[in-house]
Amino acid sequence: MFTSLLSHPNSLFGQFDRLQRELDDVFFGMSSLPSSIRSVATGTQPQLNIGRTPQSIEVYAFAPGLDASKIEVTLDRGVLRLTGDRLAQKSGAEPQRLYARERPTGRFDRTVALPDDIDPDQIKASYRDGVLQVSIARRETAQPKRISIQ
Repeated sequence: MFTSLLSHPNSLFGQFDRLQRELDDVFFGMSSLPSSIRSVATGTQPQLNIGRTPQSIEVYAFAPGLDASKIEVTLDRGVLRLTGDRLAQKSGAEPQRLYARERPTGRFDRTVALPDDIDPDQIKASYRDGVLQVSIARRETAQPKRISIQ
């Protein structure tokens, strides 16, 4: 009985979930405050995924339609900074009258504090299919080691 209450979109719990999402959009969308402690303000660009492997920290920035030469990646004292510029339209193109704009334009600047165990001398960045991937190696001392039992 309870599974049917949770899974049906028009159920009481489904309506509460929808109401909470709408309230979040109203209050957090207007004030541009983060919706949780680990998120950033709504509309911050480019969107990021950050993960960790035993050997590296991986940062993926979703930035389609950018020229890779216009993206700047810097690492300073454990803070990764991504800056760039997304043009509203291509230069030389006929001006357009927009009816809707869902992708933000203009300058962006994102900073991410990284863990202390990164090796700043081993960093690689690549841009392919609209995704900027930044891979920062972790120090050898931070990687897990297998200890043999004697």
